[in-house]
Amino acid sequence: MKVRVLGCSGGIGGIGGHRLRTTSMLVDDDILVDAGTGVADLSREQLARIDHVFLTHSHLDHIASLPLLIDSVSDLREKPLTVYATEATLAIIARHIFNWTIWPDFSVIPSREKALMRYQAIDLGCSLRVGSGTITALPAEHTVPAVGYQLDSGAGSLVFTGDTTVNDAFWPLLNRIGNLRYLLIETAFANREQRLAEISKHLCPSMLASELRKLTI
Repeated sequence: MKVRVLGCSGGIGGIGGHRLRTTSMLVDDDILVDAGTGVADLSREQLARIDHVFLTHSHLDHIASLPLLIDSVSDLREKPLTVYATEATLAIIARHIFNWTIWPDFSVIPSREKALMRYQAIDLGCSLRVGSGTITALPAEHTVPAVGYQLDSGAGSLVFTGDTTVNDAFWPLLNRIGNLRYLLIETAFANREQRLAEISKHLCPSMLASELRKLTI
């Protein structure tokens, strides 16, 4: 299982010669975890190879490229793009994004039977065999319904929390992952902005340091 970070920022623009891109990871060649602006760095041929998109939650920095991704490669694909998320997140993007007002509803284009996109709900703790590995939804704590994901290749696991704050439900599950190799956790704010991190249900480094004490493996 090969993981490429396409973006890990909360915004866009340039800082010190480096361009910021919002959250997305490419797993192997055919899986995205979140669909932030970093997806736009991929070629059209690379985009066409993506069959699965796992969303942690519905905030724009994590879904920004999803509508354009489907539109950009529809002529290169023969099967629908599958979008995985909790039922709550799927309901949000169906109501507020793919609603014919913001963007066309690709789940019924050109027809419901032969749609360009399909939704698949994933429950907490549910594991799906996708590509060369297994992906499991883990609990996250954010301002909207959210999850993290465990990516298990068999030889080892990577866990990505997505956007989250202090979350006691997450760590007991993490501590049971015997082949954990990599842990990606957000810190959206500096320590001086801890109050803002708490209000917006994110983490800052000092909060993360406290959370990491719950790791026992």
